[in-house]
Amino acid sequence: MNRKTLVLPALAGLLTPVLAACGGSGGGGKSGGAIVVGTTDRFTATKDAPAPLDPAYAYDVGLWNILRQTQQTLMAQPKGEGDPVPDAAESCGFTDSGSERYACKLRDGLKFANGDPVTAEDVKYSIERVLNLKSDSGVSALLNTIDTIETQGDRDVIFHLKTADATFPYKLSTPPAGIVDPKDYAKDKLRDGFSVDGSGPYTFQAEVKDNAIVSATFAKNPSYKGAVTVNNSKVVMRSYDSAAAMGTAIDKGDIDVMTRTMDPAQIQKLDSGSDSKVDLVDMPGLEIRYLAFDTNAPSVKSKAVRQAMAQLINRGELVNKVYGTEAEPLYSLVPATITGHSNSFFNKYGNPSAAKAKDLLTKAGITTPVKLTLHYTTDHYGAATKQEFEVLQKQLNDSGLFDVSIQGHPWEQFRPAEKKGQYDVYGMGWFPDFPDADNFLAPFLDKDNFLGSPYSNPTIQSTLIPESRREADRLSAAKSLTQIQDTVAEDVPVLPLWQGKQYVAARDDITGVAYALNSSSTLQLWELSRGVSG
Repeated sequence: MNRKTLVLPALAGLLTPVLAACGGSGGGGKSGGAIVVGTTDRFTATKDAPAPLDPAYAYDVGLWNILRQTQQTLMAQPKGEGDPVPDAAESCGFTDSGSERYACKLRDGLKFANGDPVTAEDVKYSIERVLNLKSDSGVSALLNTIDTIETQGDRDVIFHLKTADATFPYKLSTPPAGIVDPKDYAKDKLRDGFSVDGSGPYTFQAEVKDNAIVSATFAKNPSYKGAVTVNNSKVVMRSYDSAAAMGTAIDKGDIDVMTRTMDPAQIQKLDSGSDSKVDLVDMPGLEIRYLAFDTNAPSVKSKAVRQAMAQLINRGELVNKVYGTEAEPLYSLVPATITGHSNSFFNKYGNPSAAKAKDLLTKAGITTPVKLTLHYTTDHYGAATKQEFEVLQKQLNDSGLFDVSIQGHPWEQFRPAEKKGQYDVYGMGWFPDFPDADNFLAPFLDKDNFLGSPYSNPTIQSTLIPESRREADRLSAAKSLTQIQDTVAEDVPVLPLWQGKQYVAARDDITGVAYALNSSSTLQLWELSRGVSG
């Protein structure tokens, strides 16, 4: 076993999983020369989510990792650090001093994979479609600063914004800004099923069984013109029921690369193992985990109950018992490595204290023990989630102030129920849409937030978020960002727990693994190639 650590300068939000359970042999050279990637992600179409791969609906890191390979955006996030770079665009930039007018020129000769030309009108159609459909996933909120879109000829697109938004170039690098062919994507309805078409680096085909993807094939798109170099001709993605099964597959050579989600025990095993043919690469990550609240629910409607939980939870103990060195305690929604981070929860609550928590509840007239159920997903964030919630349950119950039970649900049930407000308290994860503090705050706190949270703070929504977006220099936005984080610590509509690293394991004849994921957990299959075993 060889361990490699990718060190990137820190950069100044989604949910997880995707592909269905399937195993199988025949990886590596047995799949027609394709590089075979394993995952434990699950990807299904359900009655509540019949169009999981439509860019107007998809809002999950796994779904996005399919769309980023196949649907091109005007801008793209770089493989390492830095600002977005033009992809479908030849150039993009603000044309005014107030960050309210953003103009892009498309590359000359840009085509969809089917040979149709990509025009400025297609860009306008694609983005307006997302805004008009406004699906219940909340993904359209990413583009809600757009007022109107203007085209000039076949190659020029101009975005007129409602308000200044220095983060807009990043937003144009996300899948809801993906360019689609109007022939394939109707204007007034989502595209059900598992078909994806675009002008990105790859074409996509899914093998489907029982409304779930059991394997996915990404073939190099010869028509692609953009920012990335595609270093392979084909990638096959397979899903496994568990990290252990996925680990067995890479040991046997059935797969070449192992991505998310490896559980803590497996990472430790890979890290300390003696298999010289498999490398474990760890890299900076911006994944966070948190508890979310239905602030209208009677059990947690009182701010004092949520504050008492914030006062009791011992993040250090939680991380040490469940995740070890693979995670760090988090005291804000904004990770510690992002410009604008503030340790607002630690500043307000300090170290865990049952006495202080009791005082908060007593002053609010809350009868103890407070009875709660913490809900979590059993199959979306890895096997360690259950243990994490068992630790949280014990910490709260040991105080004598809470009577907490926990309940797990498969993701295909959990996410729809959460959106319908069926859980008072529930655990979620977030992978950023782009690496900026705004994307760890606005998706939870702005209007039409993706959680569907009833919590609404007019000062945050009308003043602080717009103020922060006016600052092209993100250090200059720190005052507004800190005030938002301090307000979250006071009101506790969400309770941050930890932030984690990213891991990829690969057989040693696979190159480009260090860039298989960027800091936003974007899967970059084009970076992978087959080299010489060493």
